[in-house]
Amino acid sequence: MIRLKDTHHSNTSAFLNTAIRVAEYYGFEHLDSARRLGRKELREIRPATISKIEPEIAFARRDEKSLMTAARRCIMCARDKGALLVWRTTGGTASIPSVSFELHVVGTGSVIAEALLIVAAGAIAEESGIKDRILSINNIGSPESNGRYVRDVGSFLRKHIESISPTLRARAGSDPLGTLVQLIERGHPAAPRAPQATEYLTEEERRRFWELLEYLEVFGIPYELNPHILGSKDCWAHSLFEIISVDAESGARIPLACGGRYDPLVSRIVRAPATGATISITCEAKGSLRTGRRRRPVGGVQPAIYFAHLGTEARRRSLTLLEMLRQADIAVHQSLWHDQIGEQMAIARTMSVPYILIMGHKEAVENTVLVREVATNSQEAIPLGELTAYLRRRRIGVGSHETRV
Repeated sequence: MIRLKDTHHSNTSAFLNTAIRVAEYYGFEHLDSARRLGRKELREIRPATISKIEPEIAFARRDEKSLMTAARRCIMCARDKGALLVWRTTGGTASIPSVSFELHVVGTGSVIAEALLIVAAGAIAEESGIKDRILSINNIGSPESNGRYVRDVGSFLRKHIESISPTLRARAGSDPLGTLVQLIERGHPAAPRAPQATEYLTEEERRRFWELLEYLEVFGIPYELNPHILGSKDCWAHSLFEIISVDAESGARIPLACGGRYDPLVSRIVRAPATGATISITCEAKGSLRTGRRRRPVGGVQPAIYFAHLGTEARRRSLTLLEMLRQADIAVHQSLWHDQIGEQMAIARTMSVPYILIMGHKEAVENTVLVREVATNSQEAIPLGELTAYLRRRRIGVGSHETRV
């Protein structure tokens, strides 16, 4: 949990406003603002109620039950094309003396979703004044492929059953993974010797995991592989991660945020294959919890820039470009989950943007980006290191605060 004394903020409201500002720059909108599906559309997907799916799930972590509510609400919002990016806050009550700021990406199975969540959460922590952070990450594979891992965890627990507390022994047989999570949380001495999920990944799952790690490496985010980041296989799949800070005085590791891909859970809700990913940042509740809403452009003001990418290498470098523009306070729209340049250019046309930034494989390799003026269809290749100065000099995107995708 983020301690306000470790940040620039004097109260929780100030932290939330920082988090909202960063999240909305990256294209996230308030969950309550997202368009709800109509009755006909809801009948087509038929989302299950929480009471129906809860008995089917073997929960391993405390946060998984609250995730069900958010996942169902996200599914009930419209996703015309591409992904739905939303944020919401929970907690801040007498029974929950902390506030969670959640980011969700629903509707894309690409690892860009997890990379975007990690980058946005890191930017929120950075803007709040938390400089020294550790990203811990694990991969548990798909529900279809990790059966052998769960079986081996069960065998491991049986070997150590006498050292497990009586309250957990009964659970060890029916829910080995949830039992292991509890042993890890309690610091059981045998937990470090438990089987590791990454050893059971298929080749395809390994390639997917390495793709996510490549995003982190290109962006420059240091990370550690941590086999102890686990969760229910009924809720989570593939990547799970935590962002941790280290207390300067005691050296204690303080979890700030956690998340992962929750495809199995959202698939249970709609009774069909579906995708979703999240990260939740927890902050202590202190003082005001009110958040100010960002002022949207009025009077027909149009967004100024749309960023389009072409190819894997360009998409890997896109997060670095977006963060550079965010720090320069230059607003930009993007749809990173789209693979085809045609889809992105169609979105840019609907937005009537006067300028488009384009990065293909050639530009990614040469560390440049094309700046295209839509009215004249002229374009110029600009080195990335000079891009913000170029845009400011020509007043492109400067002063525009509309960043919603």
